[in-house]
Amino acid sequence: MSSASSDGLPAAPLPLLVHPSERGPAGMSVSVSLAPVGSDDGPGWLLRYRLEGDIGALALPSPAAGAADGLWRHTCLEAFVQDGDGPGYHEFNLSPSGQWAVYRFDAERQRLPGDAPPAVGPTITTERAHRSLVLQAWLPGTLLPARPTAIGLTAVIETVDGELSHWALQHPSADRPDFHHSAGWTHRLA
Repeated sequence: MSSASSDGLPAAPLPLLVHPSERGPAGMSVSVSLAPVGSDDGPGWLLRYRLEGDIGALALPSPAAGAADGLWRHTCLEAFVQDGDGPGYHEFNLSPSGQWAVYRFDAERQRLPGDAPPAVGPTITTERAHRSLVLQAWLPGTLLPARPTAIGLTAVIETVDGELSHWALQHPSADRPDFHHSAGWTHRLA
């Protein structure tokens, strides 16, 4: 695993791997870095996803903003952050459109009762070039779990022909992609 900063966050981009049962777009690579950053709004994390390859072969959503459900059905960059030692975690869905979703769970795939989108979500910027797409997302500390202990960094990539591929630091099952399984959250925080 890549080196980490003193707080356990990755100091260098980490490569994501396509699920072994799928073929990602030919020649595509996906990596992500995560850094603690302070802003006028307080501390938080800056996620930086980088897709390299034939970006024109990807289905990318039109620009939009605000909270939205179902982003994972199309090209979407994600992070799963474990809360403490227990089964609770937060899921962040970040779309190249600028839309986002934040979900809180108290156990695997069990959303907290009454969980609703926060009033203020991540701030997303996307830069697209012929051979690369970079999505940066600022996650304010108020969106993060009280005691983040592990991170699963993932991506869903859709091609223009509708094919989906699922990317992660590690896939806990060779049978099917499962980003919600904590065995895939392989980056531990200090």
